[in-house]
Formats: sequence, C-alpha cells, structure tokens
Amino acid sequence: MNIVIGSQNPTKIEAVRTVFAFDHVTPLDVPSNVAPQPMSDEETRQGAINRAMQCVNSEGAHLGFGLEGGVMEVEGALFLCNWGALVTKDEKIYTASGARVALPEEFTKELQAGVELGILMDTYVKRKGISKKEGAIGIFTNDLVSRQAMFTHVTTLLRGQWEYWSTR
Repeated sequence: MNIVIGSQNPTKIEAVRTVFAFDHVTPLDVPSNVAPQPMSDEETRQGAINRAMQCVNSEGAHLGFGLEGGVMEVEGALFLCNWGALVTKDEKIYTASGARVALPEEFTKELQAGVELGILMDTYVKRKGISKKEGAIGIFTNDLVSRQAMFTHVTTLLRGQWEYWSTR
C-alpha cells in the first residue's frame, strides 16, 4: 500500500513509517491552507485534513495523512495541541488528537501575533530545528515524550479507526 504524508518533517514521516512499517510511505510537501501557526483545535484539525486530502489525491496514493501541530487556549492559558487526519481514496476522513501541555505564559503575546511555535522554541532553548527533533512536547516533558512519539500515538489512533470502520 502506498501512503502519502503531507510533510517533509522527519518526526511526522517517521511516525507514519513506524505505524505502517510494512507499507511504502512517501512524504509530499503540501500546504495546510491554514495559518502557519494554527491557534485553535479547529484550525489545527482543518490543517491536518487539508494536508491529507491533497495527499490522497496525489498519484498512486491509497491513503493520505496530515499531521499538524498547533496551539489552543484553555481558561486563558495556551496549550500545545496536535491533530492528525487519515483520508481514504473514497474520501472518508478519520481524525484524532493527542497530547497537550501548557506553554510558558511568556509565549502568549508572540504566538497571538502569529509567530510560529517552532521559532519561539529555537530561541527559548537556544538551538535550531527543535520542531524537526524533540519538539516543544519533548522540551516541556523533559524528553519523556518526543514529537515523533506524540505523532506516532495520533497515527496509531487513526490507523485503528480506519481498520475498525473499514471492516463494518
């Protein structure tokens, strides 16, 4: 089976490859068609769906995947959120979300102004490429949960839904 993932980010690609170890996984650079820094569950979920739809419509794809990281607000505090979407050739859409952790209060103003979390994280930890490595989730969980592990969990939820509903 050929699975197309709408990202060039190694953490997202490896998440799908881990869950679909016996299938061919192809990365494809596609836009999310939402803000570069999604600021709600709804926007983050929509970005994942948009990526998955573009992927499943690419040549040779059996399944399309979109994995999107974003930020959402709960009682005035900002939290990291993440969503995944799996879309089949007949355009059935499955979505799932995963871990959430609070972000530092000092990030609020810049995130609300549209600065991407990945850029803030690089500055915060004084390293480059955090979003392609452990991610904010890795930093704020003391490396107990990596970005890849978080997206692997979401991808596993998607696969389980797809398998369950495909047999009904």
